[in-house]
Amino acid sequence: MTSNRSNPAEWLDQYGDALYRFAMARVHDEPLAEDLVQETLLAGLKARDRFAGNASEKTWLTGILKHKIVDYFRKSSRETVQDVDDAMISHAADSVFDDRGRWRMDVGHWSRPDESLEQDQFWRVLADCVEGLPPRLSRLFALREIDGLSSDEICEVLNISTINNLWVMLSRMRLRLRNCLDAHWFGKEGG
Repeated sequence: MTSNRSNPAEWLDQYGDALYRFAMARVHDEPLAEDLVQETLLAGLKARDRFAGNASEKTWLTGILKHKIVDYFRKSSRETVQDVDDAMISHAADSVFDDRGRWRMDVGHWSRPDESLEQDQFWRVLADCVEGLPPRLSRLFALREIDGLSSDEICEVLNISTINNLWVMLSRMRLRLRNCLDAHWFGKEGG
């Protein structure tokens, strides 16, 4: 049954780049991404006998890496817990939204999202904007938008005390991303 599996000594050559890109998209830290890939390959080697072969080795290793990343986020979030002050968010929202909850600034130039999504440059700008977020918000983006974790799962991983705090953080994250994209993509000619 192991004949259709590759030699673990070849995993780094076969899957290392893909695993590294997967980790970098989530942690935005080269040494950390390298460490997570190394931990993944070691965990895969230890668990190789339990690999059922229901998926490709690459998919299986990516699943292990995803768990390693979540464990890292969970551990680092316990070390730096910061709940959100509702008054601070209310003040920030007042500067962005009017009394009826509408945007204070014109967002009409955002009316061409399909054209932007087709352009590779947009994805580079989005990646730069995500990387420019505070680490906790960047992790939140990765868990929510890339990995698709539920609100409850995100609260557990990032050690967020309430769903309300999560929603506030999501609003803050989206606002920062919108401002960054507006400044570096939609507000520029050709974007």
